[in-house]
Amino acid sequence: MVLVLVTFVAAACTRTSNPIAKTSPSPSPTSLTWTECGGGFQCATVQAPLDYANPDSGTIGIAISRKPATDPAHRIGSVLTNPGGPGASGIQFLRGEVGAMTNLNTRFDLIGFDPRGIGQSAPVRCLDGAHEDAFNALDPVLDDPQEKQAGILADQNFAAGCNQMSARVLPFVDTISAAKDMDVIRAALGDQKLTYLGFSYGTFLGENYAHLFPTHVRALALDGVIDPTLSPNDLLYAQLVGFEQNLQAFLTDCRARKTASTPCGYAQSGDPGTKLTALMTRLDSTPLAVGSRSLTRALAVIGVLTPLYDPSTWPYLDQALTQADRGNGALLLQFSDLYLGRNADGTYDNQTDANIAVNCDDRPVPTDIATYDALGPKFAAASPLFGPAFQYSNLVCAYWPVKPSGVVGPLTADGSPPILLVGGTGDPATPYSWAQAANQQIAGSVLLTRDGDGHVSYDKSTCAKQLIDAYLIDLSLPAAGTVCK
Repeated sequence: MVLVLVTFVAAACTRTSNPIAKTSPSPSPTSLTWTECGGGFQCATVQAPLDYANPDSGTIGIAISRKPATDPAHRIGSVLTNPGGPGASGIQFLRGEVGAMTNLNTRFDLIGFDPRGIGQSAPVRCLDGAHEDAFNALDPVLDDPQEKQAGILADQNFAAGCNQMSARVLPFVDTISAAKDMDVIRAALGDQKLTYLGFSYGTFLGENYAHLFPTHVRALALDGVIDPTLSPNDLLYAQLVGFEQNLQAFLTDCRARKTASTPCGYAQSGDPGTKLTALMTRLDSTPLAVGSRSLTRALAVIGVLTPLYDPSTWPYLDQALTQADRGNGALLLQFSDLYLGRNADGTYDNQTDANIAVNCDDRPVPTDIATYDALGPKFAAASPLFGPAFQYSNLVCAYWPVKPSGVVGPLTADGSPPILLVGGTGDPATPYSWAQAANQQIAGSVLLTRDGDGHVSYDKSTCAKQLIDAYLIDLSLPAAGTVCK
């Protein structure tokens, strides 16, 4: 089981990397062939080198979409967007969120793209639907020898499946290559410099871009910032702390609304925290039947985690837990399916496959099982629910057939104009401390703070959205120390 850093929908742990050089050659502009693809969008494909170290070894098609500026007479250029993941489709994201970006769309063409290995851009595949169902449902709490051996074997089979089904692209879906693709896209769009709005893992793409191409930056707004100096297991631990804090905030709110005019149903017949622990214990031994499927503890943990990304979905978490306590696990399973990219017909998008592939390509992880065993007490103390479930999340990368391309370290952007960093004080997936750390690492950057729970700020704070839009449009930065409620 993996924790994903996807924004606006839910999504898992990220591993970051340190680009190896700033001297990659700028791509030559290429002409794009745009076709209408519905909803006022146009679509095209940008060709980029599959292997930037050997650019003559073939190309990879990067799918992009465009929503043209609605005030073409005052058009500034294009703004590239990315929703995070790694593994989330930027094309699907932009279609869903274009209504929230009308202010930007007045002056900019909005650009979505599926990073290499994701969505429509040579997607990585590792398992078919039935095997992915089994992989996701497997108990992640490896607390007896049989479960531990099953977990190890599942990770090994997943890695082998990726190599078998995606051998051509698998070595080249790393974040450094994706950041270089962004410069190919910029040039193909005809923009002299890049304007970019990145969320969650998308901030790591932006950090890499600014490190590689600091003089090609016009404006980068990075919302839900990743700290590239943390190891994979340290990143994961910080997320566990954040999700536990948001879980406790949900439970506290539920208890407080036991007798409110809009009561929390899960608090009506006992303490919600006690009931949640008991529910997970029951699911460990006896999964809930949901039609022809089963809600296992693994899927239930994901089902609880998903609504914690956004406090506005807490009422649905209340409904899901209340129903599960009565023997109906359908809604909790729906949340899990949303997170994991499972379709109603039993197929999956490639969100999970790509998430793991990018993460494993990016950063080395410990390869000895004892290192993961030793995480147990610390992770369980951080979160009794999530800690044991995610203790072995990074183990799959220990069996990865591709050597990681990056190392742990800061990403500087010397020579870049000021970059806007945005952090939420109660963000569970990208903790506020990560934004503070990046602010120290990137000279001249400005940190905008949102005081509140939930992942990323653009969709949760009118104040934050207005300030981000003003920066991208007018290059006007908020004053240092600005806090949005």
